[in-house]
Amino acid sequence: MAEAERIIGTPDTPDDGGEETTEAAPGVSGAEQRRTGEERRPGRGRRIAVLFAVAAFAYALDLVSKMIVVAKLEHHAPIEVIGDWLEFHAIRNPGAAFGFGGAFTIIFTVIAAAVIVVIFRLARKLYSFPWAVALGLLLGGALGNLTDRIFRAPGVFEGQVVDFIAPKGFAVFNLADSAIVCGGILIVLLSFRGLDPDGTVHKD
Repeated sequence: MAEAERIIGTPDTPDDGGEETTEAAPGVSGAEQRRTGEERRPGRGRRIAVLFAVAAFAYALDLVSKMIVVAKLEHHAPIEVIGDWLEFHAIRNPGAAFGFGGAFTIIFTVIAAAVIVVIFRLARKLYSFPWAVALGLLLGGALGNLTDRIFRAPGVFEGQVVDFIAPKGFAVFNLADSAIVCGGILIVLLSFRGLDPDGTVHKD
């Protein structure tokens, strides 16, 4: 019986922790095997699709709204939306979100580009749906304002952002700013809950 088992062999079974164990393939490093395992992990492709779908929606909404504002509202009187509590008032903003830091346009352009690069790097290890939504909002908002920085006057990387949402007693902003703020708030909430972009949950 023992001889038969030696010849036939026994099937591999998961260990007590429920994880499959695999032997290293000849000539393949451990790091390469880990990358392969991550690529095969289910759900990553769907989460990345969600990230870019949310980013595309936020970017398109911001782009279209700015095109309408420039064509119909710029150089015109503000439009009252909710009495004097909320108006659409077109301005050009050389600073960051909500009009801060007007003297550092190039710096904010570099920061926006760096944020986009970081998001693309995080996407490689993304397995969390809420994180996909949050990063998508950040990406769409950053791309929206970066487009203004690159293509609008007075010049490349110094372009002024189109803002038009003007609540009473608050700074004027745009939909890209809103997407960035919503994405940032969601990230803070996810961090407090201990949820990481790779889908793991930790408790401090």
